[in-house]
Amino acid sequence: REGNSPDHHTVITYRQLLSQVCRCANVLKKMGVKKGDRVSIYLPMIPELVYIMLACARIGAVHSIVVNGVYRGEKLINLKQIADEALEKYSPEECEPEWLDAEDPLFILYTSGSTGKPKGVLHTVAGYLLYTSLTFKYVFDHHHDDVYWCTADIGWITGHSYITYGPLANGATSVLFEGIPVHPHVGRFWEIIEKYKVTKFYTAPTAIRLLMKYGREPLQKYDLSSLRILGTVGEPINPEAWQWYHEAVGQGRCPVVDTFWQTETVSAGEAEGYLVFRRPWPGIMRTVYRNHERFENTYFKKFPGFYVTGDGCRRDKDGYYWITGRIDDMLNVSGHLMSTAEVEAALTEHPAVAEAAVVSRPHKVKGECLYCFVTLKNSREFNHTLVEELKRLVREKIGPIATPDFIQNAPALPKTRSGKIMRRILRQIARNEKDLGDLSTLADPKVVEVLFSQRCEAAA
Repeated sequence: REGNSPDHHTVITYRQLLSQVCRCANVLKKMGVKKGDRVSIYLPMIPELVYIMLACARIGAVHSIVVNGVYRGEKLINLKQIADEALEKYSPEECEPEWLDAEDPLFILYTSGSTGKPKGVLHTVAGYLLYTSLTFKYVFDHHHDDVYWCTADIGWITGHSYITYGPLANGATSVLFEGIPVHPHVGRFWEIIEKYKVTKFYTAPTAIRLLMKYGREPLQKYDLSSLRILGTVGEPINPEAWQWYHEAVGQGRCPVVDTFWQTETVSAGEAEGYLVFRRPWPGIMRTVYRNHERFENTYFKKFPGFYVTGDGCRRDKDGYYWITGRIDDMLNVSGHLMSTAEVEAALTEHPAVAEAAVVSRPHKVKGECLYCFVTLKNSREFNHTLVEELKRLVREKIGPIATPDFIQNAPALPKTRSGKIMRRILRQIARNEKDLGDLSTLADPKVVEVLFSQRCEAAA
């Protein structure tokens, strides 16, 4: 465990983990928690979070983790002390596990709410454990001497699966990081990789783009030669970020993998469309908690007989798959369909752009037009010249039909606490619609006010 400060670190063995899990389980049982009960957990990225998750699983309780809303960095966190004091009050280190059926619920995890009200996704015991165990083993080519590090928050499905259940089911040695990528300095990730000789590193495109802003200089201070495999997860990664990750971090020798759960082998040839499946797999979600009708309508009604992932996908002539983004984010300009990810990738190829988000806006002639938000790299100025350069770049990369009508400077983008861009909010900003609906998962509401105040004048 690597703490918020580089000076705070501890080593936890599997025997110690079992002891702490049993102690937590006994505390829960003393409080009256039993098989089938739901337990909500609100803790930062500390070992006690893992202890309590596994304690719930041990006694058959269903855990539901709130995405970590506790500030880190310069802020002091007292929740660890509270959890430790609770454990000290009830100390037995043995707790027999509860027998469970394969389809008993294991946990409920609420989605980030990037497209609307968060959904309570329910996963069951056997299928989920089988899937996370095998995908961790084979996707990351796990060996006993590996040191694995996933930077995700445990309150996110990636953190559940590839910090907790997948690595532990394989007996892996892994890093649990309590801090943030740029505290106390921008080279913190690279410092940790050198410190623990990390061999498998798994992070999100948002983090990659953030660290890209600081260039290669922070990387050059540390030895990253231990790395063998890199992973990226959570959202489409633009080509510029992928190249930087592969060449700067992986030194051109580490393959970049993902654990997108909704992929499988299909027939050869170029194609593009909805990503759907006819047959289930062990780790498929079982329902939306207390709203099975929403589960059926969202994932099965659009194409009867198929599970609809909600993502678009393109297979190129070489057989590579490109997740083009949420189908909700497809743009229809004068009858031409294009993905937001495609336009965003073109915008971020410009050396001044750190991040971009593209949404549609109604247009009297074209039906829809492109409204783009761009976050610039440090010290870069947003002006008319830059706007014209960006429009020209998109025309060159995609074609005239994709030329943005509006490009707005965005000091920051509205994101959920798990780092996903809330595009529905951007669409409402582009359309100057002030009724924003549910903002409970928005990390920083002030961002929305700033973006409304800086809307393109021609779009008023």
